[in-house]
Order: sequence, then C-alpha cells, then structure tokens
Amino acid sequence: MNADQLLDLAPVIPVVVLDDAGTAVPLARALVAGGLPVIEVTLRTSAALPAIERIVAEVPDAIVGAGTVVRPRDAERAAAAGSKFLVSPGCTATLREAMTGTGLPFLPGVSSASEAIALLEHDVTAMKFFPAEAAGGLPYLKSLGGPLPQIRFCPTGGITADTAARYLRLPNVGCVGGTWLTPADAVRAQAWDRVEALAKDAAALKAP
Repeated sequence: MNADQLLDLAPVIPVVVLDDAGTAVPLARALVAGGLPVIEVTLRTSAALPAIERIVAEVPDAIVGAGTVVRPRDAERAAAAGSKFLVSPGCTATLREAMTGTGLPFLPGVSSASEAIALLEHDVTAMKFFPAEAAGGLPYLKSLGGPLPQIRFCPTGGITADTAARYLRLPNVGCVGGTWLTPADAVRAQAWDRVEALAKDAAALKAP
C-alpha cells in the first residue's frame, strides 16, 4: 500500500485521541464494524503507542496509523509500534526524510500551495490539508485543484459530519479526517454502539 492508495480505503479516517490504551481495542472494533478500517491514533498522549500496539495485535482488520508525527523519533517509534501509516500536521525536509526512511506510507501536512509544491518536488502526491477549515477550507482546496491536479488531499481540522460530504465531492480530495466519530463522552462511557453508528453514517458518505 502506498499513500495514494491509503486515501481510497475509506471516505473518512477517524482521528483518535486516547488517554487510556485499554479502550483502544473495543474502539477500533467499533470503527471497523461501522465500515471505517483506517484509524489514525494521534501521538498526543502517552497512551498512543501502546494503543497502536494493541490494535495491531488484536484487531487484524484495522489499518492503524500514527498521527501528530512532528519529530523524526515520532516516526521511528510509531513504525516500531506497528503503525501501517504516518500522518503529520506539517512537514519539514528532516521530517519528510524520517517518514520516508520508515518505508511506511505517509500523509505530510500542508496548508499552502508552496508547501504542497515543495513535497511534489520529491514525488509526494498524497497529503494532509491541515487545519482544513482555518486554512481556507473548501474554496482553497478547490483552487489548488487547478494548478496542482496531480495532488490529492485528506483535509483534516474542523471538519464535521455536516461538512464532510462537501469536501468529498472535490476531485482532489480522497478522504477526510475527523474527530467527530469518537466523541470523548462516548469513549469515556464505552458507548461502542454509538461509535459504530457514527462510523456507519460516515462510511456511507462516499463509496471507498
């Protein structure tokens, strides 16, 4: 699997923040049951890497990756934990080299045409557009499609269940990322049926 293929696996990538690795497996199972097998676990908490390890070991149908990769060692540790892909909120030359070095597909974050072109110079054509809403949203992404038709994006940041479908209609958007699929109160209450229902609604937005 390469990064371009990653964008085609599901219409929505759940962006998951976990404080307790013990919730990782039932959460991942609920998302997969709802039709969203690609899961981004952000490296914002100490539970993230153990959570990735548990999902890899116990939910074989999940394609779990690490998000919020901001340092070379984040990429290395995520790969060692069994991540299948990497996602960064932004990208420097050093970070790009580190992510490339893991051999994993990755979605480097961009918020401007210049950043996208800098990655295109290294044959990177699949990127994360972040923070999507704050960086210009739908009009900005639509504008990028003219001069940069070879690039496809996973916009993330401020996208909701109500706006996701509009993003997915853009030809240069492969999928979107969002946190609305795993509400904090649902995770705390272990309301996995609710998570699965949200996943089913998101999976129906657009055929993979």
